[in-house]
Amino acid sequence: MQTWPGTPYPLGATFDGSGTNFAIYSEAAESVTLCLFDEDGTETQVPMLEHDAYVWHAYLPQVQPGQQYGYRIAGPYEPGNGSRCNPSKLLLDPYAKATTGQVDWDQSLFSYNFGDPDSYNDADSAAHMMKAVVINPFFDWAGDRAPKIPYGDTLIYEAHVKGLTQLHPDISEEMRGSYAAIAHPAVIEHFKRLGVTAVELMPVHQFVHDSTLQDKGLRNYWGYNTIGFFAPHADYSSTGTLGQQVQEFKSMVRALHANGIEVILDVVYNHTAEGNHMGPTLSFRGIDNGAYYRLEEDKRYYTDYTGTGNSFNMRHPHSLQLIMDSLRYWVTEMHVDGFRFDLASTLARELHDVDRLSAFFDLVQQDPIVSQVKLIAEPWDVGPGGYQVGNFPPLWTEWNGKYRDTVRDFWRGEPSTLGEFASRISGSADLYAHSGRRPFASINFVTAHDGFTMRDLVSYNEKHNEANGEEGRDGESHNRSYNLGVEGPTDDENINAMRARQQRNFIATLMLSQGVPMLLHGDELGRTQYGNNNTYAQDSEIAWVNWEHADEPLIEFTRAVAKIRAEHPTFRRRRFFNGRVFERGEGEALPDILWLSTDGTPMQTEDWNAEFVKSMGMFLNGRAIRGRDDRGEAIVDKDFIIYFNASDSLVQATLPGEDVARTWETVIDTAGHSTDCDPVGAGSVLNLQPRSMVVLREYDDPDPDPDHSVAASVASMTQPVPIITPAQS
Repeated sequence: MQTWPGTPYPLGATFDGSGTNFAIYSEAAESVTLCLFDEDGTETQVPMLEHDAYVWHAYLPQVQPGQQYGYRIAGPYEPGNGSRCNPSKLLLDPYAKATTGQVDWDQSLFSYNFGDPDSYNDADSAAHMMKAVVINPFFDWAGDRAPKIPYGDTLIYEAHVKGLTQLHPDISEEMRGSYAAIAHPAVIEHFKRLGVTAVELMPVHQFVHDSTLQDKGLRNYWGYNTIGFFAPHADYSSTGTLGQQVQEFKSMVRALHANGIEVILDVVYNHTAEGNHMGPTLSFRGIDNGAYYRLEEDKRYYTDYTGTGNSFNMRHPHSLQLIMDSLRYWVTEMHVDGFRFDLASTLARELHDVDRLSAFFDLVQQDPIVSQVKLIAEPWDVGPGGYQVGNFPPLWTEWNGKYRDTVRDFWRGEPSTLGEFASRISGSADLYAHSGRRPFASINFVTAHDGFTMRDLVSYNEKHNEANGEEGRDGESHNRSYNLGVEGPTDDENINAMRARQQRNFIATLMLSQGVPMLLHGDELGRTQYGNNNTYAQDSEIAWVNWEHADEPLIEFTRAVAKIRAEHPTFRRRRFFNGRVFERGEGEALPDILWLSTDGTPMQTEDWNAEFVKSMGMFLNGRAIRGRDDRGEAIVDKDFIIYFNASDSLVQATLPGEDVARTWETVIDTAGHSTDCDPVGAGSVLNLQPRSMVVLREYDDPDPDPDHSVAASVASMTQPVPIITPAQS
């Protein structure tokens, strides 16, 4: 095997059109061996003799795309000192662009003998280990351009590659569950029907199926168990696993971009699939354990802020380099448009506390590529002080867990929720304004992959996770759900009608709140997981979207509300409300937002503090958006009033007087899901049905009275109305 010195950069296996350069970092290594594998598993070992600054490298002129490879690293095996090198273990390249094969959890994958954690196992693991693959980096992007949808115009759809497409009737069985299936015309047409502008894919980095799950006949369905930060998960390829998965992923991105849809990846940089000190030696552990993992004072053990057994070492320059190289690769080579960071608080831990000025944030901030894409944090982890909603740096947006909890509580009728509900639907200024961020810093969601679906949220009070094999111990027990009187499916028509209404309430609230809405895949179809709120291991029909049972009226309702949001900048404001009065011409002056009691007057302090009050209105001033379009023109819109009634009784709401508007038209009524009703005049009385939401839009009178002039509003309605924060409520 002809071997040339090669170069220490770039890391990984890089095919240049003639041969392949291999480079791997390891400060712990005493020697590094590159292992090449034929299709029948025959191994050829190539010693890597060159190393610069702990990067071992070689160039093999005859190695072409499709070549399978791995590494063996000799060095100290001293777990008590944090060193775990073992040359009998084949190691996956941390920079592998593709992988083939599976980890089968044979004893040889572990560096100790089962039952004796202090022993040393030197059995060869190659036959039981996945292999890295040299890829062809060249691809015809056909003029692909990133859609670059502004945050304020974004509608995110959280999806699972397999779960969304596995049961789709219009997709061939050979293609289902793949990247190609996400790009299928039927799926793209569904996205466009809903007005989706970004698909947020659950983990597609190469991951491992846990042995404990496989022993139960289950699989790591969600994919939060990464082993390869550059490689698309091979199981989601319909065309092959010797590099074809890379081409298929790129084709998916190209097709989505051609339809104006961005691709956001859910990425897991906080831990790896190697687990704790009893885990296997698959890659990082055997390459340089102390560099890649955070270790306890007793270095045989791993610091665990993630609940998975280990935490990636964000304090080491080469670990940080790997993450930044991975992020840049997915943007520049795979053309993705952003990232959602799983358990992002772990990435911010410098020592023990979460530090918003950590090295990771510094690197992202100054990076000319990564800093320009969408960056979404899941702002919590399982460590102390890990719940950090509202505390990430200005460049970031966040999954707003407080929005989720508050909206759920309000619509299930919890007392004393009006104040915080008002704060959440108006953009959560109390969380984001202090750091100079805008309303779109809040990624609003009611449901996500982790928890109940929207249909189950209104159908179950308790989790039903028996299929997970943990006797119901797994999953969140406090779901803030309400089954409306019957647990699970029922033949009661009244309950089913109310459950349908509640789903419409959630969708309408989500779409018309300030911030960026995120819809969980299948919620618009009425998808159920049969009460399972933790389908992490359910690669089955429990978790897959059942398109045959799609709720067409709910799909159409979702489309209609999303269309209203897209057409009206009132619901996509780029600045927080401030309660200031704005002159509207002809002596009229109104604040940008006005909270209304059901008697048509502004909310008073006692209204916010009344435990029993569960209804209110929200006036949105379309002339006070305080923004400019791309050409510098002031953005103006029609006025809107939204009434919310979370009580289980009918409530009469009096529309405000002509000081606000003369005539209104109802565009959404979740009690009848109407989108076209007769106009109603100022001061009219609306009947708000139990647990319902009504959206009214300023009506353009086709025959206005030329003598009519709008008088200045009464003093109580023109004074600045502050955003109500949880503390104030």
